[in-house]
Amino acid sequence: MAKAETKKKPNFFKRIIAYFKDLKSEIKKVVWPTKQATLRNTIVVLVTIVVLGLFIVLLDLGFTSLLGLLLGNA
Repeated sequence: MAKAETKKKPNFFKRIIAYFKDLKSEIKKVVWPTKQATLRNTIVVLVTIVVLGLFIVLLDLGFTSLLGLLLGNA
């Protein structure tokens, strides 16, 4: 019977070094957004947050008023 060959993992530090080399090569492939695109996206997010916040406040006020009318506390 032949012995099954086992693959030995590289030691811990070699794996860490290989990880950071791979990370560096992947970071070079990233296409970073321009300053204008980042600003535009930030404005879209902020406007969306404000609009949804106002919607939730109005919904809350409406339900509070409705509940007050139903309970006779208005």
